[in-house]
Amino acid sequence: MHILLIEDDDRVAAALRPALHRHGMSTTRLDHGRGAALALDGVDVVLLDLGLPDVDGVDVCRDIRAVSEVPVLVVTARGEVGDRILGLHSGADDYLVKPYDIGELVARVHAVQRRRKVGSDGTAAPAGAAAVTVGDVHVDPERHEVTVAGEPVALTRKEFQVLAMLARADGAVCTRTQIVAEVWGRGWAGANRTLDVHVATLRTKLGRPELVRTVRGVGYRFAAAED
Repeated sequence: MHILLIEDDDRVAAALRPALHRHGMSTTRLDHGRGAALALDGVDVVLLDLGLPDVDGVDVCRDIRAVSEVPVLVVTARGEVGDRILGLHSGADDYLVKPYDIGELVARVHAVQRRRKVGSDGTAAPAGAAAVTVGDVHVDPERHEVTVAGEPVALTRKEFQVLAMLARADGAVCTRTQIVAEVWGRGWAGANRTLDVHVATLRTKLGRPELVRTVRGVGYRFAAAED
């Protein structure tokens, strides 16, 4: 995944870029906002600071959104409700206030990228997500349907979102932070316990407890019985 980091603070950029690289992301940095909309080729997600020296980040977001559907995650010290509303109304996909936890930032980057499903040219990909079949369990994100051995299984919206996210990962581990950020949009003190309850309920409803595997200390993965 390639990140366009629009951040004027050298210290912030110097700390953030290696952290993103450790999570498998490459980066290009701009220390100004003017012309950012012309630098989107090959970019998967934009991390945008609002306090830029030459132009307000809100205007940069509008300029980007005028030419591309690339996901934009605002990362800024402006934490007032009005600032959040303005940022989201300008076309941002998410809004994170400094200081932040790097794990949450990475999870939000993955979340906005999955939601937008944007190609490397910055254009929107087809909205429908591919269905996934593992054994006799079929997950269809577009239809919001799950069947086991051909029989439909009724899931709550959150249960389905957790299952669909794991299914889309194609056997890769989804961390707890990533799941909570994508499904609930935020973290809180009891988030891990809430996630565990949803996973336990999923296993019961599917009747396939081995399908959702626990990766101790990390998160969960979707796996066939023989994995």
